[in-house]
Amino acid sequence: MAAKPGMGMPMSATEANVDRRERLRRLALETIDLNNDPYFMKNHLGTYECKLCLTLHNNEGNYLAHTQGKRHRMNLARRAAQAKLEQPAQPAPMRKKIQPRKTVKIGRPGYQVTKSRESGQRTLHFTIHYPEIEEGLQPRHRFMSAYEQRKEAPDKAYQYLLFAAEPYETISFKIPNQEIDKDHGRFLTSWDAEKQIFTLQLSFKVKSTALVPVAPPAPEA
Repeated sequence: MAAKPGMGMPMSATEANVDRRERLRRLALETIDLNNDPYFMKNHLGTYECKLCLTLHNNEGNYLAHTQGKRHRMNLARRAAQAKLEQPAQPAPMRKKIQPRKTVKIGRPGYQVTKSRESGQRTLHFTIHYPEIEEGLQPRHRFMSAYEQRKEAPDKAYQYLLFAAEPYETISFKIPNQEIDKDHGRFLTSWDAEKQIFTLQLSFKVKSTALVPVAPPAPEA
């Protein structure tokens, strides 16, 4: 059947295959440098070999078209995965060990403790003197239960109030194990950086004594 004017004849399977390989060859020329291809080799017969796929090729163009094919790409992926498995594991980077801070203690700070009673509440006022405190530091405090300390036998009736500031030794006070009143104005702390005096005032909550109702007398018969 003759083709109509202006229409191209459809390519045969052989022509389509040749056209495809030519397009692959041109694509490979743009992306592959044969001088640096570790799998490209010219043998003594004048033909070319792919050392990865163990295939023979009549010319460079055929080899380049082969590199764009499915078989060559799959073998490249397998080789990369194998190389990754054979690569020795790199040791984890050494983390810099943080050394605990060592400070030469210069003894205990001076202090005063004042007891008072305000609005029926027992109040303690602590004044701690830190004339040699390290520059930029502020004293710290915390409460410790009797079971945390290791200096004496635990007594659940008491707790401890600790004060700390470098380079002084930490000091503690044994106080009743009662609930501290944290309402506004009842628990106060202050650090006077100029005079280097730390103060803390606390008050214990008053225990409420609930009245036990008295049963009414039984009615007379």
